[in-house]
Amino acid sequence: MQDKKEITKKKKIILTALAKTIKELRGKQSQFKFCSENDVPIDIISKSERGLKDPQLTTIFKLAEAFSLSPEEFVSKIASKLPENFYLIEK
Repeated sequence: MQDKKEITKKKKIILTALAKTIKELRGKQSQFKFCSENDVPIDIISKSERGLKDPQLTTIFKLAEAFSLSPEEFVSKIASKLPENFYLIEK
């Protein structure tokens, strides 16, 4: 069984991948403009881009739509930034 510290470390890796993905997809568009055009609270983008927010599943769907991606494509872009053979749960 994994200890809490290891789980927290792995969660941080995922949040960092999410942050990089959102920044990449948003490009040079300001957070304010992106959020106002896509009805996404700026707090979610701001905290997600700093690796401080673990968005809900519904938010992941909304972000995917805002970036004109399917949820699967969006998650795949995040997953591509994870270390090779990354697993959240040790088996």
